[in-house]
Amino acid sequence: MKLIEKTLSSKTVFDGKILQITHDDIELPDGRRSKREVVNHPGGVCVAALDEDNNLIFVRQFRYPYKEVVLELPAGKLEKGSTPLENGKRELLEETGAVGYSYASLGQLYPSPGYTNEIIHLYACKIKSQGESRPDEGEFLNIEKIPLEKAVEMVLNNQLPDAKTQTAVLKTALLLKSGKI
Repeated sequence: MKLIEKTLSSKTVFDGKILQITHDDIELPDGRRSKREVVNHPGGVCVAALDEDNNLIFVRQFRYPYKEVVLELPAGKLEKGSTPLENGKRELLEETGAVGYSYASLGQLYPSPGYTNEIIHLYACKIKSQGESRPDEGEFLNIEKIPLEKAVEMVLNNQLPDAKTQTAVLKTALLLKSGKI
């Protein structure tokens, strides 16, 4: 059976600073019609940065949609005109003051494919140097170093609820164990 849904029409109902929301009329694989609401997002990047002792650098920041402080790996949205890797290097430096090297792609993550087209690019790297963080205006965060093994335990014990962080931590641990990082 074909699984492709065909867009018949699309209407922008919200056009914000970061997100655009559309209501789409579609044709289902069986020919019937339906509707879809889509959150269009420029995409993001997340970096698992390891120091010489295999500690990961995390940031702790308030995440408004959840009304709580969340512990996560450095991350941010993609900026036009830059590659995902360039964006990852920029975010790591801005949020933590760290400069990385030996970047390895950990692939891509679709955080919620039922309603958004966001793609998060995941990377791991080693830390070359550590300086002062330079967060964006209005961005407030605390930096923490956590041993990779403890971070894996935290994922398994549901102490790191952020999807991109969970994925990057587990992939980094597996690749490091196999000697690919």
